Amino acid sequence: MAHALTDVDGLRPAGSKHSSKRDSILDVFLQHEGHLSADDLYDLVRRDDRQISRATVYRALQWMVEAGIARKVDFGEGRFRFEHSYRHPRHFHLICQSCNRSSEFLSSDIEALVEEIASARNFSARQSVLQIYGTCGECRTGRAEPPDVVTNELLFARDAMRIAIATERSGVEFYIRAGRASGDARARAVFERLADDERGHLAAVEQRYQRLLAQDPRLESRPTFLFFKGAANGLFAAGAEQVGRGIGHEQALMIAIRCERASHRFFKRYGERFEDPEGQRLFLEFAGEERAHLDLLIRAYRGLSRRRRARRPARTPRRTRVEA
Repeated sequence: MAHALTDVDGLRPAGSKHSSKRDSILDVFLQHEGHLSADDLYDLVRRDDRQISRATVYRALQWMVEAGIARKVDFGEGRFRFEHSYRHPRHFHLICQSCNRSSEFLSSDIEALVEEIASARNFSARQSVLQIYGTCGECRTGRAEPPDVVTNELLFARDAMRIAIATERSGVEFYIRAGRASGDARARAVFERLADDERGHLAAVEQRYQRLLAQDPRLESRPTFLFFKGAANGLFAAGAEQVGRGIGHEQALMIAIRCERASHRFFKRYGERFEDPEGQRLFLEFAGEERAHLDLLIRAYRGLSRRRRARRPARTPRRTRVEA
């Protein structure tokens, strides 16, 4: 997906000087996907400006890296390549050492681990690079695959939607089971209400997913881009299994709180990364509703705790022994 540059000044770090040549290099860089070497970018810029020098392109690339607009990556070719970081989520690379081709992936788990390690050492991380070297399927099997022209944005949207659908399905199942198993009328009413809400979410995401698939007939068969540990069966799947084995309504409320908190984080985090305005609106709307679900569950749990305490018999005051 090419990015049209609309506000060069908005990307310029505070205090940096205006440069028309650098701005034109930046414009060309943002309009091309993939991993460009300095020479690749120089050749592209020269199509419009034959007077541009390699040194100017190299300085512009260094400025973009320092400004956080570009990332420098090393694919083991003996030269650096550069990719967008402007409006691009942090991602990682698989690099084939036979054909030197690379593929990208995004992992919430790796991101969380990087942030956890940096926080534990009181370190402010600006950029992280993970590169996994090996052999791609095409080189390993000798079977050529058709050219893959789909954008990472479309793959990201597909995978995020898949996780959302699995989460909503597991949420419906969880709340149905919790409602049936609950011995508390108020907790059961909360579970039944949330089951209905999750059904509505599921229908909306499934409709959006079908519209997404219409953009590319092969989209469902393309490799996974977004990896999210434990989310293949939905963020409520483990909770639904626990409820199915038989637990009390108080424990069910605690599990629901944990699942809703994870679901809220998922929809908010990835909603903010959607390039597609409709997908972004849908996910952020769900994030708000999952936050409301979480608040409802917390209130229900607190109410249950108060009622339980009110039913306890009052303790007999202990007599204080007075020494003669």
